[in-house]
Amino acid sequence: KMRLKQGQVWKNGDRFYRITEWSRASIKYKVSQPPGYTEGSVTEVTKKEFCRLIKGAALCEDKR
Repeated sequence: KMRLKQGQVWKNGDRFYRITEWSRASIKYKVSQPPGYTEGSVTEVTKKEFCRLIKGAALCEDKR
């Protein structure tokens, strides 16, 4: 079972979703595309909506 947490980056197709803020009821994230594109604005959704958004996505390795 995968747990969502702040700072995770998920790749789904050619888009990357970075969790900027995690709370009990909602998730704020930014979307970016391949190199050369900047991140979009912060979007807030429920955890259920975010899980649907990243369904089939892969968690990117943390390089810190």
